[in-house]
Amino acid sequence: MKCPFCNQDNTRVVDSRPVDDNTAIRRRRMCDACGKRFTTYEKVETIPLIVIKKDQNREQFDRSKIEAGVLRACHKRPVSAEQIHKLVDEVETEIFNLEEREIPSSVIGEIVMDKLKDLEAVAYVRFASVYREFKDVNTFMDELKKILK
Repeated sequence: MKCPFCNQDNTRVVDSRPVDDNTAIRRRRMCDACGKRFTTYEKVETIPLIVIKKDQNREQFDRSKIEAGVLRACHKRPVSAEQIHKLVDEVETEIFNLEEREIPSSVIGEIVMDKLKDLEAVAYVRFASVYREFKDVNTFMDELKKILK
């Protein structure tokens, strides 16, 4: 690891500990040449996951898209940023645990809806209305009836 201050190659690890969610390792390093300390994070490199969209186009998995959709669904609802971040983490973990190279966007949508249903009912209905593209009030009411049961 090169020192970000003097670009020397000889650095050593002084302290290692897992990051809060145990998905990465935080390492404090010290440069043997200049004596300055810096922090690095190590995360397991995963194979690129391809999402198959409704129109059969393929694109690389993008966590921020899930986060944006959940944020929109939770707008002005009593859901904290921490809860949203945790939900997106759970969705991402579940997706990668499937160990598929390609995954349909419909599977991702169902996982998100399942998690939102437990978190906040109104956010769930908002997300479902966009995701399932409700065409009329009857399909919207059918989804509401599922929640009320």
